[in-house]
Amino acid sequence: MEQPPKKNKSDSPDEQKQKPPYGGYGISWFYLMLFGFLILFSILSNPTSSTKEISWSVLEDSLLAERAIEKIVVINKEIAEIYIKKDHLKDAKNGEGTERLFSTVQGPQYRMNIGSVETFENKLYRAQQDFPQGEKISVAYESRTSWTSILSWLLPFAIIILFWMFLLRRMGRGSTGGNPLFNFGKSTAQLTEKGTKSSVTFEDVAGLKEAKTEVMEVVDFLKNPETYTKLGAKIPKGVMLVGPPGTGKTLMAKAVAGEAQVPFFSMSGSEFVEMFVGVGASRVRDLFKRAKEKSPSIIFIDEIDAVGRSRGKINAFQANDERESTLNQLLTELDGFGPNTGVIVLAATNRPDVLDKALLRPGRFDRHIYLELPTKEERTEIFKVHLRPLKLSKKINVGLLAKLSPGFSGADIANICNEAALIAARKKKEVVELEDFMEARDRVIGGLERKSKIISPKEKEIVAYHEAGHAVVSWYLKHVDSLVKVSIIPRGKSLGSAWYLPEERQIVTKSQFLDQLCASLGGRAAEEIIFNEASSGALDDLEKVTKQAYTMVAYYGLDEEIGPISFYDSTGQNERMLGKPYSENMAQLIDKEVQNLVTMAYERTKKLLIQHKDELQKLAKLLLKKEVVEKEDLEEVLGKRGVEVLEGSTEKIG
Repeated sequence: MEQPPKKNKSDSPDEQKQKPPYGGYGISWFYLMLFGFLILFSILSNPTSSTKEISWSVLEDSLLAERAIEKIVVINKEIAEIYIKKDHLKDAKNGEGTERLFSTVQGPQYRMNIGSVETFENKLYRAQQDFPQGEKISVAYESRTSWTSILSWLLPFAIIILFWMFLLRRMGRGSTGGNPLFNFGKSTAQLTEKGTKSSVTFEDVAGLKEAKTEVMEVVDFLKNPETYTKLGAKIPKGVMLVGPPGTGKTLMAKAVAGEAQVPFFSMSGSEFVEMFVGVGASRVRDLFKRAKEKSPSIIFIDEIDAVGRSRGKINAFQANDERESTLNQLLTELDGFGPNTGVIVLAATNRPDVLDKALLRPGRFDRHIYLELPTKEERTEIFKVHLRPLKLSKKINVGLLAKLSPGFSGADIANICNEAALIAARKKKEVVELEDFMEARDRVIGGLERKSKIISPKEKEIVAYHEAGHAVVSWYLKHVDSLVKVSIIPRGKSLGSAWYLPEERQIVTKSQFLDQLCASLGGRAAEEIIFNEASSGALDDLEKVTKQAYTMVAYYGLDEEIGPISFYDSTGQNERMLGKPYSENMAQLIDKEVQNLVTMAYERTKKLLIQHKDELQKLAKLLLKKEVVEKEDLEEVLGKRGVEVLEGSTEKIG
């Protein structure tokens, strides 16, 4: 006889998913069914559920007068159950007797609240004075405990218990098996098992060559540790990915998860912090415990600044800070007394200045990988990655798209490619063309065009001269970025815009700063020259100019009066100070120098516009006529600029 094959102890993941966890929904449904059965049983088995309730007058005038009562049973000195004689049951007025569902005893036909026992007995005695001795009604007294009375005080407790079972189940839903009551301290990290191939690989991480090399070396540490340890080297314990938003930190971690071929635990820093005291530290311990059990493995903590903020005076007034205890536990696990072999921690943040110094020291996060905004060549590679799924026109030049997007991050480029595809689909095109990318770029930078916005002719004229002022000043100043388009069509929150193609430079000189100040003040200066008064339309320009002037004076040391002194704080500690890091006299001097700097730039701008007033008026009239002036039109009005500029734009002023 062939025996059935025995099941393996380690079931497949699909079989494990089908098994309900301990204390799962099967047991809960059993409790609910039992509770409902008890309620139904109490209702159906209660003899008084279908008994008619009467008053004393009905009892005396009808039932006693007809000698129809067989007996009366007083229950708990409160309710009298009245049983009718069998020969009177057939009377239509009395009806048939009721029977209990789970009992063969015939139930009472009537019931009545008696008030007090003595009053009921006196009334019954007086009503039976004329009855013969043998026909007097017998009265019995019973004490009963019904299911209804029991459930009346059990029901609140049952509801509370069911509520807590539901609450604890919700808390333990993300935990790994076991009783949910004890799982809220467990780690909620998502595990990518060894051998699982991710949809994101290093081929999808365009650019970032140096950072990718560093991260790939970390993966090689785990795959071939003997290559490094045979020379006495120690495997790094932590790698911190630092960079502006959208530069590919999380994407890099996803690629590591797909390429590492080792268990990969990923979670966000905010998942450690809960309302319960000690839960964050418990989750850190559980995370590293799981990682050590599956070593060699990788832990990835995204947005680690949510839990790794610096411990300082800001927390001194709090008796027990949950975030600080979680950070202490994380520091202990990274480089504590106990061994931590075979586990590498990857972390990502765009706020390295707020992180605790103990977290960043060698021995915890040994390597800091800085991801910067991509260069032109790197943007070309990123465009190629995001253009793969699109149906493109043959005229698309990837190099041109990269030139027209300086300062863009990988996320910005992905957004432009998606917007271009949406715009082409909206126009019912078969392929995505270059003009769709240009429109998508303008949409991402400046916002949606609002051609339907109603502007009075006077306001439109002011906007035209304002934007023409920006254009004329920037055209004749040597160090201002190349101007490629001017528009007076409302877009986003702005009523008009001048579009520039910024140069990719790593440092900015003082003369470049001064020319940029003049270009930003060109709109307000043009309004004052033409209309003899300024408007509120230059608010954005003035804000930008003021911040830039303070940066030149207080940070870069470009002011001759104050000298080469910088009050810039790269550590971020001055943000917690109530005062400024300099004296009151220095503050007054900085304010004075900033005012002189902006005033000097404004006077220089006005002189330049007065000198080219004819070009300013021509360009403003052309803007009122066409609303959008491209590079060719600018050259017809203003003449050739010293350096040939490429058609396109990525930044606006105005």
